[in-house]
Amino acid sequence: MTKAEIQQVKLRFGIIGNNEALMRAIDVAIQVAPTDLSVLITGESGVGKESFPQIIHQYSRRKHGQYIAVNCGAIPEGTIDSELFGHEKGAFTGAIGERKGYFGEADGGTIFLDEVGELPLPTQARLLRVLESGEFLKVGSSKVQKTNVRIVAATNVNLTQAISEGRFREDLYYRLNTVPIQVPPLRERGEDAFLLFRKFASDFAEKYRMPAIQLTEDAKQLLISYSWPGNVRQLKNITEQISIIETNREINAAILSGYLPAQNSMQRLPALFGVKESKSFESEREILYQVLFDMRQDVTELKKLVHEIMTERGKAAAPAVPATYFAQPPAVVTPVSQSVPTIIHPSIKPSHDIDDDIQDTEEYVEESLSLDEVEKEMIRKALEKHHGKRKSAAKDLNISERTLYRKIKEYGLD
Repeated sequence: MTKAEIQQVKLRFGIIGNNEALMRAIDVAIQVAPTDLSVLITGESGVGKESFPQIIHQYSRRKHGQYIAVNCGAIPEGTIDSELFGHEKGAFTGAIGERKGYFGEADGGTIFLDEVGELPLPTQARLLRVLESGEFLKVGSSKVQKTNVRIVAATNVNLTQAISEGRFREDLYYRLNTVPIQVPPLRERGEDAFLLFRKFASDFAEKYRMPAIQLTEDAKQLLISYSWPGNVRQLKNITEQISIIETNREINAAILSGYLPAQNSMQRLPALFGVKESKSFESEREILYQVLFDMRQDVTELKKLVHEIMTERGKAAAPAVPATYFAQPPAVVTPVSQSVPTIIHPSIKPSHDIDDDIQDTEEYVEESLSLDEVEKEMIRKALEKHHGKRKSAAKDLNISERTLYRKIKEYGLD
């Protein structure tokens, strides 16, 4: 494809930027569109992956057929088979009528499976059959259905690692990944961040009927050098905030920095202390271990602080220390095969014997709990906090709603 042809595609689908990797991704999408090959689009959340299946559909022979986009991560595990493949009347409780399903509706067209890495394993097996033979079964039916559908999938999950952990089928990965398209993150696109900012600023000026905001040179450099963990979505939200809030339409670096989260800021998890995170985690278990290890270090530092306070007060009677000096941390938990000392709540008793007080702060207790018990307790507290609203609890726990449903069923919390 020539640059002029790619530019036309960018204008048609509202894609902004001249980054070489982005241009390559668009070129591949256009080249593969006339075929019926399955395509796997990868990239971080917020990079704009949803534009590429539309390009593929509109430049294919199926452009007059149905185009259906499905967010696999937003459908509960118990109903996803019915949503995708349909069901017969009476197939399960609440199935008061027959349902066609997305694969039936998209016959002759294209179906876009976003967050395909969130599909449960039984659904992955059904999807593999569709890819191999174009056949599927409705839930509650033994009659084989046929469909002629083009499948485009997208994910921000490392599917290779998911395969090694048994969460994704290797054969399905290779069927979906016939043609891979990698969408680059915004931090690797250089000047594209500024081009996107200008476009969003113009759009919001028109939307809110006010002059467009503009960046000074130092603000522009800050914008380009920022890491943008939320990618294009984050940039758009911040541009809208500044457009509405700031009365001065010329934005310098000092003003812009007030809207940018610190790049080394701690990630917060529900009901736990902040995690000083320097890497991305691929599993909930890994997150819990990191939190617990960091928490243990924080308590150790707290003990040192108490010891210094007691030492500075010399030989005088130790007064009661305010409760704000202490935090009540959850027990430090290790796998069942290990036993690690858990630091209990330090206690300081008003006494004339300073040495006894200091000795109390060094008290340890041996305790071994399973990680599953901690996870169960976190889920139970989140559900109580949100009065049983599972969607809110899942958001608070930073996990998908389907994962929460599975954990609730696993731990008998329903």
